[in-house]
Amino acid sequence: MFGGLAFMVKDHMCCGVLDEKLVVWVAPNDAHKWLAPPDVRPMDFTGQPMRGFLYVEKKAYAAPGALARWVGRAVAFAESLPPKRPKRAPRSRPARR
Repeated sequence: MFGGLAFMVKDHMCCGVLDEKLVVWVAPNDAHKWLAPPDVRPMDFTGQPMRGFLYVEKKAYAAPGALARWVGRAVAFAESLPPKRPKRAPRSRPARR
């Protein structure tokens, strides 16, 4: 999705790693709660902030237990989401003559 390593929970992107940044997806309405540390910011990979996605710099997840807390927040959000609908198989097209 963003050129790094991503982890999925119930077919939803949960968290990942891009360079040394942790990427987490948290509830968009709660994301502001997690922006207090100076080493956490909205993910702006596309040039626009992505709702609920956060970049977490190494300083913010290096302390004992911090990585588990960040990943736990992302897992909890992914588990709260409804299941994704199965994707339809592409329709076959008749061969052109």
